Amino acid sequence: MNDGEERIFDGEAHDQQNSSDDDVNNSATLSSWAEREGIGKFRHTYINEHGQVYVNPTQFYVSAVTCEMCGTRGTKKTFFSRSKRFCSVTCSRSYSSISKKSSILARVQGRPPTKKSSHKLSLKSHTEASQSKTNEQHQENLKHQESRAFGQDATLGGFDWGSYLEKSGLLAAPVSCFRHAPLCAQWDDIYVGLKVEVLNTHTALPSKVYWIATVVQLAGYKALLRYEGYDDDDSHDLWCNLGTADVHPIGWCAVNSKLLVPPQEVHQHIKDWKSYLMERLVGAHTLPVDFHVKMADSLRCPFRQGVRVEVVDRSLVSRTRLAVVDTVVGGRLRLLYEDGGLGPSGEVLSDFWCHMQSPLLHPVGWSERVGHSIKETGEKKLWLFPLRTVYMGDTFFEEGMKLEAIDPLNLGNICVASVRKVLLDGYIMVGSDGVEISDGSDWFCYHASSHAILPVGYCENNNIPLTLPPGYDHATFTWTKYLEETGTVAAPRRLFNTDDVGHGFTSGMKLEAVDLMEPRLVCVATVRRCVGRLLLLHFDGWEPEFDQWVDCQSPEIYPVGWCEITGYQLQPPIGPGKIIFMVFIYAVQNLIEMETALLSSAQTKENDNSGPFTTFKQEDSV
Repeated sequence: MNDGEERIFDGEAHDQQNSSDDDVNNSATLSSWAEREGIGKFRHTYINEHGQVYVNPTQFYVSAVTCEMCGTRGTKKTFFSRSKRFCSVTCSRSYSSISKKSSILARVQGRPPTKKSSHKLSLKSHTEASQSKTNEQHQENLKHQESRAFGQDATLGGFDWGSYLEKSGLLAAPVSCFRHAPLCAQWDDIYVGLKVEVLNTHTALPSKVYWIATVVQLAGYKALLRYEGYDDDDSHDLWCNLGTADVHPIGWCAVNSKLLVPPQEVHQHIKDWKSYLMERLVGAHTLPVDFHVKMADSLRCPFRQGVRVEVVDRSLVSRTRLAVVDTVVGGRLRLLYEDGGLGPSGEVLSDFWCHMQSPLLHPVGWSERVGHSIKETGEKKLWLFPLRTVYMGDTFFEEGMKLEAIDPLNLGNICVASVRKVLLDGYIMVGSDGVEISDGSDWFCYHASSHAILPVGYCENNNIPLTLPPGYDHATFTWTKYLEETGTVAAPRRLFNTDDVGHGFTSGMKLEAVDLMEPRLVCVATVRRCVGRLLLLHFDGWEPEFDQWVDCQSPEIYPVGWCEITGYQLQPPIGPGKIIFMVFIYAVQNLIEMETALLSSAQTKENDNSGPFTTFKQEDSV
């Protein structure tokens, strides 16, 4: 197995060492300017292992360093990477992405990869050859940071989660509901009342300064903060993302030689700020000291560019295709189908987005191992893992058994379905009754443990409309009569994984969710219904007919603020006037992909040689 197949994260190690007491005690005097202006660092705080704030007269000076990616200046204590070359996880990954992008495209095109050394940036040469350009870029970055309101979503300038939540009056699903989300297991340590140090946006000083604030409300990763000194005045409250770089535990400014300056509006009301802060901070709780380190660690992904996988063919859902990982963002993978090719301008013609934990994603060799249909490319398949066994008792799913299943082509519907094929390793092929294509090209693969397949009667028991085969009416349809007419049996109820779990979601909660019919999009969404493990998601701004059923542990749903943390584009609610246009665009894209797949399938049959997939070859339907 070569480097391209290894599931190893190939980026910078993002570590941040905590200051020792000796480092903190190496105090330095305040600058004469700060003393003259009456502004200084609050040098009297440190945090014990329980997150409680105590007082210690210290200050620590740290030399400045420059990020090789964006030119931002900071200190070695604030730079996340072990080499101290990058200011953030995003810059480290962007740097790594630049050096690998051409090799990935070259591999898809069949060209020899460019030498990696040609893309490597040297800090020394970068500084000597383009110092003036770096300074200009740095100034532009500062202007951009100052012009953007602190706390506004970085992913989309026109949408702000904070104001949207306040306007709707709804709550956001807590981070603890999302098992795959960064810091999910540690989120119980984050609660209303915590003290943090944040960027002070209410000051006329030319440089960045900070002040202490209290968390007054939580919404996913977003927090509503109130600066110390405003007490019950909420007119200056601000929303920010706790995962961003400008939110820190109490004591961070003291350790990193940053200024703590109160907002102008409250500065004159309190005479002795030192006593005021000591009274407010002693015994208070703050973010864990390693909060941002754990955030960076939780964003690590075992996949890297160049890894080969098998994934569902979005144009023909009954088969898989070989693909290569092109981009990794917050655990989401952009996959390039290996036989997709490139356009005249080098653009990718066929790709697919999914989370690294998606059930649609498999190791190379999976299709051959379980007997699933795969689009052949003439390459020998790799066997990466031994065959697993699934114990289901004395009986298992059998061909022809009836069940209810989420329609993979219309995820807002649960339909009458049948087991069409039993594969190995616990997988089955399922088709919707009455609307199937004769060659089985619309069958969909589920594992026996999938929450998208349901026992007979599930919809009736939970007051969910069941999509019936053509010719049947809801007023007269019963499962008992249908099974008699078709001469079939229902799959045993014990075969289904429908155990209820305390997931924490409730109707009306806001979140960020993937549109599974267009999986590159992550949209503003609302939980419309909760039925056991299933959530009915509504995409804000769209009609209810576009709602989708998902499992409560789906890796394709995220807390509010996830896109901002990872740098993924968040799609805001769209107005009614844009819906028709967007539906038209999606329909055209799907038609083009289906036509391409059918033509490709026809060409494959003409040159087909018998192989391990003979049982699953598509019948000639063109």
